Amino acid sequence: MENKAHALAAGAFVLGVAALMVALALWLMRDTEVRNVYEMSTRESVAGLQPQAAVRFRGISVGRVTEIGFDPQTKGNVLVRISVDDETPITRSTFATLSYQGVTGLAFIQLDDDGKSSEALPPGAGQSARIPLKPSLLSRLTDRGEAILVQVEQTTQRINQILGEDNQKLFSGAMQNIGDAAGGVHQLTQRLDATITKKLDPALDAFAPAARDTSSAMKALQEASSSVEKSADEIAKTAQRLNEKDGPIDRLAEGTQALSHAADSFNSATLPRINRVTEETSRAARQLSRAANSINDNPQSLLFGNGQVPPGPGEQGFKAPAAK
Repeated sequence: MENKAHALAAGAFVLGVAALMVALALWLMRDTEVRNVYEMSTRESVAGLQPQAAVRFRGISVGRVTEIGFDPQTKGNVLVRISVDDETPITRSTFATLSYQGVTGLAFIQLDDDGKSSEALPPGAGQSARIPLKPSLLSRLTDRGEAILVQVEQTTQRINQILGEDNQKLFSGAMQNIGDAAGGVHQLTQRLDATITKKLDPALDAFAPAARDTSSAMKALQEASSSVEKSADEIAKTAQRLNEKDGPIDRLAEGTQALSHAADSFNSATLPRINRVTEETSRAARQLSRAANSINDNPQSLLFGNGQVPPGPGEQGFKAPAAK
């Protein structure tokens, strides 16, 4: 009886310790964070996605997958329910894709936002709280796999046609022609080297004295240019002296101005007087000429005046004076 009592006490103690350990583990593993529940419905395959799979927002772990099943509202769709932290910025422009971890094939939900909307998406079940699940890159590649395989097959056939026997012969002939052309280029290069060595080098040697003569001519030209520059400087200095205030040009301008004033005075005063004297002299000369012509025509006018002279004896119209 005593052994049985000790065994019962030991068993009760072990059970109590085990219960305390379980309670402690549950207390340590309790989730105190506030989480929001969202749903996503898709017709794409969710292979590799398991409950308790990670949910990440732009690479940051924000929650877990809580349930995977069929969508009762849309026949044939898969319904995935997730639980994310309350601080996760889920908006109406947030979308989800299915991503995979390395080579293990385990999938997780990747959340992202294109920024088209800043309105927060309310959590809960139903259509209003659903996040769209877009096809992943692997899904798109799978959908396009058949078309890609067809294109690869067509490309392979074309490559086989290009590498056919006839084309191989053509390629061989082309390569031979290229080799012949390369040989011709090599010969041409050798001839060019010989021409440069035999003809161009002597010509360059003969060109050296001409180059030295050209250098001497350039030096002479530089000296002449220096002389021209000196002459130009002297001309500039002379022009500056001529253009100085009260210089020769200013004096010449003053003399020209005085001469102009004198000419104006001569034209306005002296010349009219000379013109009047000239006109009076011309008038007197004309009168003297008329008087001389009158004397030549009738010399008797000097004795009898300018009146008509009676005809004398023997002249026509003579009349003898009457007797007294």
